[in-house]
Amino acid sequence: MSTVPRVPDASRSEALAREVAGPARVGRRTKLLTKRLKAGDVAVIDHRDLDRVSAEDLASLGVAAVLNCSPSSSGAYPNMGPLLLVQAGILLVDFPDATLFDRLKDGDRIVVSGTGEVRRDGQLITTGTAQDAADVRARNDLARQEIGEALEAFARNTVEHMLEERELLSGKIELPRFETDFRDRAALVVVRGVDHQRDLRVLRSFVRGERPVIIAVDGGADAVLEEGFTPHMIVGDMDSASEATLRCGAELVVHAYPDGRAPGRDVLDRLGLAHKVVPAPGTSQDVAMLIAHEKGAQPIVSVGSQFNLVEFLDKNRLGMSSTFLTRLRLGENLVDAKGVGRLYHPRPGTTPIGLVLLAGLITVAVIIWRTPALYNVADLLWLKLQILLGIA
Repeated sequence: MSTVPRVPDASRSEALAREVAGPARVGRRTKLLTKRLKAGDVAVIDHRDLDRVSAEDLASLGVAAVLNCSPSSSGAYPNMGPLLLVQAGILLVDFPDATLFDRLKDGDRIVVSGTGEVRRDGQLITTGTAQDAADVRARNDLARQEIGEALEAFARNTVEHMLEERELLSGKIELPRFETDFRDRAALVVVRGVDHQRDLRVLRSFVRGERPVIIAVDGGADAVLEEGFTPHMIVGDMDSASEATLRCGAELVVHAYPDGRAPGRDVLDRLGLAHKVVPAPGTSQDVAMLIAHEKGAQPIVSVGSQFNLVEFLDKNRLGMSSTFLTRLRLGENLVDAKGVGRLYHPRPGTTPIGLVLLAGLITVAVIIWRTPALYNVADLLWLKLQILLGIA
């Protein structure tokens, strides 16, 4: 079995002597905890194989440290989350179990050292393993070299789950009648995923020019509003989008389990918001894409969705077979946002062309008015124009 080489790092001693202090914010589900994190907080999470999207969220919020009660990287595949955090200068400490959740209360002022010690009021609470940047990078490189095992497990799980989720391919999912009109319109399906905010910025001209139907999946709705757009439909279990976002006027569609259980329905009932329910296997993003496809949208542009092996594994769902089946069903109708951003060149409308012509005419008129020698030429041109139009 391969071992991780110890990478020399001149700043290792400085990292060990480092200390950060801040209020502890406790939450086992990272995507829910990020809703109430502020700059300088210490995030206490339970997130095995910390994914890239969660790490980007934590880093963008400016947390002082992240205390993880599960291995931030198990070595099963090269997850980018830990590397992104340590490269951003955020202290990352792993703990062997979840006892930290019992020892800390939300809001406790704590001090975390570069050696992994956690103190409250000067008293040592527990000690974890601080993640060194050089070691994290070395483990990531090693996992990339041994990714064959992850690929084999990924393929095996995909085959096992295909029978359970074959409805996604056979078209047996029943959809209600929606208020949103998809027929012969482009659709933009926005998922809170890798580079989704950057892709939305790149697609600004596409959204303005094509006016696609915007379908946001859970937390993707917040990103859509942040970029100045309004989603036409929000699909998911409604646990990631804020209440203000859910009240933005979009049509709400709860993704339920095949047996009819729908946790998101309780959320919307409590808020008094009208909604529809779609029981289906797979993920909410699969359901969003299938809705657009079945209701006649073309093409369907995907923002933030997984498009390579590491991103699929980062999703932390066995096999992710539903995603493969959905893509098989949509075929060439599904386009990645990055491709659209490179290929789409908006056509100028009639208004800019008209303004350019008007500016040209005004310029010519000013030149003639300021140059008496051109008066005769202008009179001659006007006479010929009258003859051509038959009004002379």
